[in-house]
Amino acid sequence: MITIKVMTSNALRTVFADVLPAFERAHNIKVDASYDPAKRVQKRLAAGETADVAVSNLPAIERMISENILDVATRREFAHYGIGIAVKAGAAKPDISTVDAFKKTLLNARSVACTVEGASGIYFSELLARLGIADSVKRSPQPGGLCAEQLIDGRADIAIQQVPELLAAGKGIELAALLDRKSTRLNSSHITISYAVFCLKKK
Repeated sequence: MITIKVMTSNALRTVFADVLPAFERAHNIKVDASYDPAKRVQKRLAAGETADVAVSNLPAIERMISENILDVATRREFAHYGIGIAVKAGAAKPDISTVDAFKKTLLNARSVACTVEGASGIYFSELLARLGIADSVKRSPQPGGLCAEQLIDGRADIAIQQVPELLAAGKGIELAALLDRKSTRLNSSHITISYAVFCLKKK
């Protein structure tokens, strides 16, 4: 049986858990998938680690193309995820109906869970700077993984991450809202993270 090594983002963990078993059975292929924040995937490949396929968000993909890691001819875009806000199950939904309401929600939160190396964490950091509140929001950052788990154990009041990662945290959290133009002053394209799959160049 052929084994394909895949490096992919944490955001695709739940999707791959659903689709990979059927894919493996249909094609008699074993998929060895590893999941990391986008920055870590790029660092692993840049350091010389090998894989057959890389799946990541488009900014990370573009960086890896510039580093001559990926075979451009194999590019296939296949997924678009929104960034959402989650709260602990049963908690009041935050108000993000306007930019001012969104800023107030962030500033009043005891702690906001987010990632550092993941695509949504990079986006959120840039968003706070654009809104002029980067130094005022109390963040509880983690390198990667499911930041909404901080809601369950009480470390944070709200979590901001890509929707599949928020939902993967389990039944103890609720998706409260999706970031949109009303709350961020950004075009919707800036609030959606797109993913592409590539084959790596053979060394």
